[in-house]
Amino acid sequence: MSLVYGPVPSRRLGQSLGIDPIPFKTCNYNCVYCQLGRTAPVTNERCDFFSPASIMTAVEAALERHQPGDIDYVTFVGQGEPLLCASLGRLIRSVKALTSIPVAVITNGSLLFLTGVREELYAADVVIPTLDAVDEATFRQINRAWPSLRIDRIVAGLEAFREEFSGKIWVEVMLVRGLNDIEPVLVPLAAALERIRPDRIQLNVPVRLPAEEWVEPSDAAGLLRAMTILGEVAEVIPAAEGMFEVDETDSLVDGVVDILRRHPMRQRELERTLGHLAGESKDEVIKALEESGYARRRIYRGEVFWTYARGRYGSAGPEIA
Repeated sequence: MSLVYGPVPSRRLGQSLGIDPIPFKTCNYNCVYCQLGRTAPVTNERCDFFSPASIMTAVEAALERHQPGDIDYVTFVGQGEPLLCASLGRLIRSVKALTSIPVAVITNGSLLFLTGVREELYAADVVIPTLDAVDEATFRQINRAWPSLRIDRIVAGLEAFREEFSGKIWVEVMLVRGLNDIEPVLVPLAAALERIRPDRIQLNVPVRLPAEEWVEPSDAAGLLRAMTILGEVAEVIPAAEGMFEVDETDSLVDGVVDILRRHPMRQRELERTLGHLAGESKDEVIKALEESGYARRRIYRGEVFWTYARGRYGSAGPEIA
């Protein structure tokens, strides 16, 4: 498995070179909308899952392969919650010493109530925490967090981080229809965001198959309601599609599987990417991908998605035989 992947097209960050310091689905949340499927088991232990030196060797190699302008952000994200990486702060500082490309961290923000964790993020340029609801019941229903993580402490951590952090904070709100796009949930969320004072509030909806079959993206009315209540810095983030870059050191099948661990692909995205890389033999690569046992095709809202085979989607996204 590659510890660095992409660049991949990001809805928020353009062409993002991903750094993945944690194994597949290592997270203290089990969000109903997660495109990687269910978290099993949920964990809240911080440790170094991979050698920091190995991660930095992979980062250096990836940066050397690309020309200026190929990468918009170097992003700590990947297969779960990056704040569970105990050496995250050291890794961010090491990347900053290597390149002038801005560094982003995409996180659920759940551990920012810990002073030491907040300090680890100070060297980043952009931190993108998730905040889907601030009442405990809705928070539990959507994010299904580790039992000791309480939403009031999480919000307090975000408020403290805003006071201390000199970079940009873009708060993501993932809107699930009927859960957190309704006024009783949005009004207290707006009050909390006013205290946090993010530079942006980014409204997203699930655009790829979610962990749970019943999850539906907020509709136009829900999005408008959220924008109206959450204020003038709220913006709807459109879906991003584009070319996915496969690591040249991998076979095409292994390279695609590495992407699928972090980012399920629509059938058309896979075909476009392989058409660019494999030309007329793309159909053979797709067949080999299916036969590898590491990838599965699933259907969500009438679209075919390719996912990592270990993803647990409950009864959602039936496999295509």
